[in-house]
Amino acid sequence: MKKQKSMLGDLICHAYLMVVTVIAVFPLVWIIISSVKGKGELTGDPTSFWPKVFTLDYYRHVIYDLNFIVNIKNSLMIALSTTLIATVISAMAAYGIVRFFPRLGRIMSKVLITTYIFPPILLAIPYSIVMAKVGLTNTTFGLVIVYLSFSVPYAVWLLVGFFQTVPIEIEEAAKIDGANKFTVFFKIVLPLVAPGIVATAIYTFINAWNEFLYALILVNDTSKMTVAVALRSLNGAEILDWGDMMAASVLVVLPSVLFFCFIQNKIAGGLSEGSVK
Repeated sequence: MKKQKSMLGDLICHAYLMVVTVIAVFPLVWIIISSVKGKGELTGDPTSFWPKVFTLDYYRHVIYDLNFIVNIKNSLMIALSTTLIATVISAMAAYGIVRFFPRLGRIMSKVLITTYIFPPILLAIPYSIVMAKVGLTNTTFGLVIVYLSFSVPYAVWLLVGFFQTVPIEIEEAAKIDGANKFTVFFKIVLPLVAPGIVATAIYTFINAWNEFLYALILVNDTSKMTVAVALRSLNGAEILDWGDMMAASVLVVLPSVLFFCFIQNKIAGGLSEGSVK
């Protein structure tokens, strides 16, 4: 009887997970299929799921005619730069909070996370004024600095939990063997919190990749626009080409989805290890 109840429970759980998976994946599948439909199919028969004619014309138009590939390169450069700088700074800051300020560590991490209390639109005008005065408007470097201002506090707060899981006895043993502070940090501590650093870097990258508000306000040059702003610009004043919109959406979303598929084990491992404080 217990086995039957257990099997029934497992069956219900699997059925529920399958339904949720289909609901979550269906929009992405719909976008991909719509991006390869023939001319006129999206407007002529929008409820049709499978395309009557397969074509890559929308991709050719978006990549070559609209130069969408340039926007992808801009976003990639900005997101990678933000992720690299934020991860390095946050790792050192989080380690310093945990090891050098153990009593104030929790308070400092909570103070850092309070930066997320302010809505982005509230800081848009101050950021615009500051960037204009220092001459960094309409530059990718200015966007990187802005992204770092809210990426670093979150990354520090997240990494504090991972560094707290490292026993201090391991570091003391390494120091007894002659290792200095830099050796302990880079060769002993960092490998132990590698899953957490990977998870933090991924979240930082995704946030920088998807950011829209500051990229819209601070960058006006079309050759320096990010993918989020370029995707929004495809929505014309009167006419919206759904084929181009679908193809551009695939180019923006699919790389992130594939990236998540490859490193999802690292994310799960990192979150489970960092949850113990």
